[in-house]
Amino acid sequence: MALKMLGNMLRTTRTTSSLVVTRWKSSNTEKKLTVYDPYVTKPQKNKETYLEVIRMFEGHDIRRRGHVEFIYASLARMKEFGVEKDLEVYKALVDVLPKGKFIPTNIFQAEFLHYPKQQQCAVDLLEQMEDNNVMPDSEMEEMLMNIFGRRGIPLRKFWRMMYWMPKFKNLSPWYLPEQLPNDTMELAMLAIQRITSVDPDTKISIWQTEEIEASLDKTWIVSAQSRMQQVLLGEQPPDEPLTIKGPYSVYLRDQVVTYFTLLGKIRPEHKDDKDLDDVSNIEKPPGIPGFIGKTTLPAVKCTVHEQDNGTIVAVCATGTSSRDSLLSWIRLLEKYGNPVLSDIPVIFTLIAPPADIAIQETQPAVKDGRETTKS
Repeated sequence: MALKMLGNMLRTTRTTSSLVVTRWKSSNTEKKLTVYDPYVTKPQKNKETYLEVIRMFEGHDIRRRGHVEFIYASLARMKEFGVEKDLEVYKALVDVLPKGKFIPTNIFQAEFLHYPKQQQCAVDLLEQMEDNNVMPDSEMEEMLMNIFGRRGIPLRKFWRMMYWMPKFKNLSPWYLPEQLPNDTMELAMLAIQRITSVDPDTKISIWQTEEIEASLDKTWIVSAQSRMQQVLLGEQPPDEPLTIKGPYSVYLRDQVVTYFTLLGKIRPEHKDDKDLDDVSNIEKPPGIPGFIGKTTLPAVKCTVHEQDNGTIVAVCATGTSSRDSLLSWIRLLEKYGNPVLSDIPVIFTLIAPPADIAIQETQPAVKDGRETTKS
């Protein structure tokens, strides 16, 4: 009798990391315990097989024993099957919970967290939906109400999600499609557009390093530069070197893109030694523009590209983020509208080699009969 009860207990054992169904395998001499994982046995990892495992669990036991462990295990397997952003799958997991049993019948059950294990499981499911930006709907509200009642904690969590998630869904001014492209070059274009949106005149160009014969790394370059940045680059003194800074990271949801900036001279710091408490020589107010007096503008007006650590004259992202691809980027900038780069040295200040490609030396450029190396 005790052995039979132990066998029944082991059949319903589950783990939170993976769904485990235990069975007794009988033989003539001994009994062995075998482990069966329906998620592992599925050859195709897609939505249909995931829902099939859920239906198998629902039909295995009408009392749904082990439903909490099953839901936790299924939540951990979502990314493997690619269904972590599918609302229908979350509804199917919520439907696994028994109906009506967890509804509190009096005020004491409602206040003292009736069936806390099941309520916490449902809250964790809703939190995973929130982390994956999956917005629930009215059908899920009805499901949670039928399972936990109007005073249940999961329903309160649902109401908070429905209040805040629509507010934050379209809050960002940089639009991203629901499904991000798999091509790294298209991701880089979206990232560069987001970075350079501060200047509407910015032009984004796609170049290939193969245009430069001396290039060693054959890849693509997404470069961004506006006409104002070309003017600022043209004002760069030849004796002050340009600096390539990076790599920096920008996140597009769960995707990360690295980019680099080309910095020029630092804008002059405005110094005002006037004593604000000195009233011996009060200047006449300049007046109101267009009405009284004469208003003069400052001699130098700083643009959005002139920052405290330097003037950003160009931004780029490359396919390999290697030193050779950045060197090709400088030569392509020189080729397309920035001839002043042939006279200005460029300094590479990369934090660490982001790629396995190591460039031993650069191709010398011949100018006026002398060989100079741009680094």
